[in-house]
Amino acid sequence: MSTTAEAVPAKEQVAAALERIFGFKNFRPGQEEVVRAIMTGQDTLAVMPTGGGKSLCYQLPACLLPGTCIVVSPLIALMKDQVDAARSNGIRASFLNSSLSAGERNSVERDLVDGKLDLLYISPERFAIDAFTENLRQCSISFAAIDEAHCICAWGHDFRPDYLLLSSLKRKLPRIPVAAFTASANRTMRQDIVRQLVLHEPFLYCGSFNRENLFYEVEPKEDAERQILSFVEKYKGEPGIVYRMTREGVENTTEFLQREGISALPYHAGLDDAARSANQEAFSRDKADVVVATIAFGMGIDKSNIRYVVHGDLPRSLENYYQETGRAGRDGDPAHCFLLFNRGDLPRLHYFIDRMENEEIARQHRIALADMAAFAAQYICRRRTLLAHFGEILPGDNCGGCDVCTGSSETVDITREAQILLSAVFRTGERFGMNHVINVVRGADTRQIRSCGHHTIKTYGAGRDLPKRRWREIFEALLAEELCTVTVDAYPVVKLTKKALTVLFGDRTVSILQRTVPVRAVTAARYGGASNQLFEQLRTLRRQLAEERGVPPYVIFSDRTLHDMTGRLPSTPGAMLEVAGVGAVKLEQYGKRFLEVVLRYIDEHPDVVAERRSAPAGAVSPAAARKKRPGNSALETGKLAAQGLSLEKIAGERGCTRGTIVTHLETLFSHGHDYPIGQFIDEKLRDIIAGHFSRLGTTALRPVVEAAQGEFGYEEARLVRAWLQRQHGEGA
Repeated sequence: MSTTAEAVPAKEQVAAALERIFGFKNFRPGQEEVVRAIMTGQDTLAVMPTGGGKSLCYQLPACLLPGTCIVVSPLIALMKDQVDAARSNGIRASFLNSSLSAGERNSVERDLVDGKLDLLYISPERFAIDAFTENLRQCSISFAAIDEAHCICAWGHDFRPDYLLLSSLKRKLPRIPVAAFTASANRTMRQDIVRQLVLHEPFLYCGSFNRENLFYEVEPKEDAERQILSFVEKYKGEPGIVYRMTREGVENTTEFLQREGISALPYHAGLDDAARSANQEAFSRDKADVVVATIAFGMGIDKSNIRYVVHGDLPRSLENYYQETGRAGRDGDPAHCFLLFNRGDLPRLHYFIDRMENEEIARQHRIALADMAAFAAQYICRRRTLLAHFGEILPGDNCGGCDVCTGSSETVDITREAQILLSAVFRTGERFGMNHVINVVRGADTRQIRSCGHHTIKTYGAGRDLPKRRWREIFEALLAEELCTVTVDAYPVVKLTKKALTVLFGDRTVSILQRTVPVRAVTAARYGGASNQLFEQLRTLRRQLAEERGVPPYVIFSDRTLHDMTGRLPSTPGAMLEVAGVGAVKLEQYGKRFLEVVLRYIDEHPDVVAERRSAPAGAVSPAAARKKRPGNSALETGKLAAQGLSLEKIAGERGCTRGTIVTHLETLFSHGHDYPIGQFIDEKLRDIIAGHFSRLGTTALRPVVEAAQGEFGYEEARLVRAWLQRQHGEGA
């Protein structure tokens, strides 16, 4: 059925349903436009980043429109979690797949026919069953939602042959609108999705691909397992994914991490279904910290608090990389994307490409792999390169969220080294790969060098004073400067370009941008001290409730919701409804238990200000702070602040929480006291927060903190707001 204009709920009804069902007062970017298009019966293609709220875009219309929404989902293993999450919001949802018994399938089909379902999740293979599509014709279907729609592109990064069955969807059910969703599709892929699904004059929404809370870092790969361990240990106890290229790599890395005391589990196609399902469930339910996996793992995973994604080997394309790293930080908190790169990965990847029967598809994959290698090799802003691949321009000169932009660097002249390498490429006949050329210049004694006579050429051993890693860095610089190229073959070889002659003849110098300071650590913590204690208490309760109900913890509440609860300190059911992600159904199911934890925390911390529990944005309002004169406790804080002490030191001296000290400083600032803001908060972060207040044109905290997507929390925003008002003369 198509949707008539009369059946479309008013904007106010949609907003009310958004808050009632999902607990959100505002849509995220793009959601409202996509929801409106779907509800008016328009075919739709929405490209939204992971964590951008794609599922809400079809779940909300499904609740408001008459009939059932059919959701095509690629992985059977995820359907139960998707249905559990929908049901936790009071949505009438079910699924049909091969895991159900005949009796269970019949029960779901009866609910479908009787109009008792808002959402029905199915796999694409269902459309090969004529009886199923015939049954759909007899039912009231509001629209079809295609999740992970990029899977229909035969040359794409995650092609699924069964998705081609969806090409017949419009023919078999011509009156049903179709809404396609994906997180990663460039312009060519978007056009292919529209063509394959036969979408009629679709509404197209393509959101920003910029995931500001993700930090991108690339490191040369030397000892992958040791490097992975070193990285994972920085986030011990936090959930993360480690990707390896092969099953053997997955098993070896898993065993290595387990021996080192890391709670890690493997996931690859060689495991039986039961083992894969058990390992994925253990990870989803916070019973394992790390999943080591091939790319078979992760599509559509709903776990929102993944703090890092490690690639121990080079991904096959930037689309793959974007999709896989996008599984981190879906809750908006900071997350780290760490890639190990060595060109030795390329021959293995080309081996898979060369086995493809369709030469045009193989050619597309070779181009994609070359783009991926260039991203990893070149020492230029990772975010800018990634966004440019999807046709988006990054504003500003420094993204502030990658190893290149946050690490200090210097320009180093490498002309002599470049001449040595380029000469070695020429003297070996431009017939060998990078590793062989490096072995030649370092004077290695290998069978290949001796058999080819390369130990007799002039450049043999000319660079033995530098390690292999340094020569690889120089090679990458020469590739970036287009002084040489690497062929796209199963066995890539280095070729010189015309530009190389200008370097060899001394007419041109070559320099490299070299990192001089290690990349800063990325932390997901937004609250400290006692506030962090409350967050851990809430997380423990969430885990208990999840185990009682047999669902993943994120189905109860996301980390983002728990953080908001920590900031607001709700003390009544009405105040709990103000927390992002708490709707009417979840309040009824879980509200009492979570309120008990918050109230106990408040009793144990009497220094936490009462206003913080009732303020709309979870903090003392400027007006309230101005009315209340500084008390003795605040003045004691002021004395320590005047001595130049930091927030942490003042809190330690006073035996108070950071939040209490921030409240004191708000009051002091509002009554004319002045302190250098730099002693309490990093000046770069101060400017970022001030920029958010200015751009949004508000003094309210909630829109500013939510717009930051985890870059800072309420305490930092409160402090900067009070300081700004002091600077503008808004104090008493």
